[in-house]
Formats: sequence, C-alpha cells, structure tokens
Amino acid sequence: MKKKINCIILDDEPFAVKLIADYASKVPQLQVLYADSDVYQAMEVLNTQTVDLVFLDIQMPQLTGIELMQLFNRQHNFIITSAYPQYALETYQFHVIDFLLKPITFNRFYQSIEKYNRWQEAFQPAENDHFLFVKADRKHYKISPDTIIYIEGLKDYIRIHTTTEKIMVLENMKAIMEQLPPQQFVRIHRSYIIPLNKIKVIEGNQIQLSDGTFLPIGETYRKLVGEWIAKK
Repeated sequence: MKKKINCIILDDEPFAVKLIADYASKVPQLQVLYADSDVYQAMEVLNTQTVDLVFLDIQMPQLTGIELMQLFNRQHNFIITSAYPQYALETYQFHVIDFLLKPITFNRFYQSIEKYNRWQEAFQPAENDHFLFVKADRKHYKISPDTIIYIEGLKDYIRIHTTTEKIMVLENMKAIMEQLPPQQFVRIHRSYIIPLNKIKVIEGNQIQLSDGTFLPIGETYRKLVGEWIAKK
C-alpha cells in the first residue's frame, strides 16, 4: 500500500477549491488537511502539521503563491494550479512537482499525483541510505556523499564541488548541513563544509583536502575541528 500523502489545497476561487478537493477525494492515497482560500490558516497548517504536498494557486489577495513558496520552499513540495501559464518558468525555481493549467481535468490532476509518486520513489532515501538530494537548473540531482569534495557557501546559494562537476543550488549552509550524514561531514568555516575523509593535512588555520584544495578554518569553528582531531 502506498504511503498516505498529506496535502492542502489553497486557492482564492471557491469553485477551484471545491473541484480540486473533489478530485482529491477520488484518490485514496490523498489525505486533505486543509482546503480553502485563507492563506494564513493554510500557513498555520503548514507550521503545525506534516504536509507532503501543497496544491497552490499563484494569484491570491493576502499573499501570493510565489511569496508562500519563498517562505516554505525547503519544507514542502508544490503542485501549482493556475490559469496563467506565464508563471510556469518562475515557479520552477522552487520545489514544484508539476504545473496544472486551469481548467484542470481529473486525468491531468491524477497524472500530477503519479509524477509526485515517481519523484518520491526515485529520490527519497531508503532506510539507512544516505545521499544529498538537490534541485538546480530545473533538474533534480541525487548526490552520493562519497563524491563531494567540499561545499561552498555563496550568500543565498551554495556550490557543491564533486569529483565530476560543480552544482549551484539555491540553499543555505545550515539547511544543507542538516541533510548530510553528521558523522561524515564537518563545517570548518561559515562558507565551507568538508567531508572528513577528504582531509589530507591540517596546518595552522588551513586544511588541505585530498585533491590539493586549501580551505581556511573559521575562528568560530576551530574548537569543533579541534574536538574532531582529539577523537582520532
């Protein structure tokens, strides 16, 4: 049996809310936690309950769909329901699974649920399986921690340096660190995260990695690095 998908439906058109909720009721896997037009009530549900998927309109009076995704992008996945195709490109910078253009048929709605399921099966970690899953340039990347040389913070973005490529991702260092196996990675600077098995030499306030790269140890992270050394 497939895992239940907790979802909310947020649209400023009551007819659209009713239609999507009716479609959702025909899919046993979907469990609707909220279906209405109040953005702030929807935000309360997002903040207090486990929500897997959000069916979201773009044009709403209280807060636009774009603004809502900016607030919750890293915690939830979205399926956009809009009458305006010009928003499609802008929305795909977020965790958007699909873009449903109104009027929405049940067949098209069901296809979006299947797309979400395929995405889950392809990219969600199996038990005891660790990998980094990121979205960049409208592509989904599944990165094995073993291939990471180091991760570099660049304001609102990070650059993941791997053995084969460099991937620029709209993410912050704290969030990406939480996705990595903690026993394998350490943050050595506000701008750098490194895998412990890539350390070659620690000299003063610098670390040389196995590929020859030198990175600085930030002042606030020296104690953490020192504690790691002391354990070895």
